[in-house]
Amino acid sequence: AGMNGTAIENFTCIIFNISFMNCTWHAGRTASGDTQYFLYWRTSQKEDFTGCQHYIKDNCGRHTGCRFQNVTIENKRAYFLVNGSRSGQNIQSYKKMIMLYKIEKLTPPLNVTVNCTEASHRCEVQWQPPHTSHVKRRACFKYEIVIENK
Repeated sequence: AGMNGTAIENFTCIIFNISFMNCTWHAGRTASGDTQYFLYWRTSQKEDFTGCQHYIKDNCGRHTGCRFQNVTIENKRAYFLVNGSRSGQNIQSYKKMIMLYKIEKLTPPLNVTVNCTEASHRCEVQWQPPHTSHVKRRACFKYEIVIENK
């Protein structure tokens, strides 16, 4: 239901620093300036939706995103619903399922050390895997080292 072009567009979410998630979107092409959007999400189809507590707003005060804390990836899936309201006009809702592990931006590797010896003309680089809420095996990570100065 709702007028075509009023649903949000370009919905994206990213998880960072292990447990924070930001979701953002753009207002629908035909949505008027007084349209307000509301984000709800759940990690299981058996749960009730939870509304956003910390909206990101544009210059007009319209909701264009949401900040979440204490997000865990253990359930792997999340179901999102964004609907809207405007006096006298129905707004199309937007639904999306996201695999949470696919949107996690990992922290850099930790405790990076470099030991070089002139005699052998070799360097040894060591590090610890980044912190993550869902990857338990070190073998799951792949790394790339870029040497800028020889």
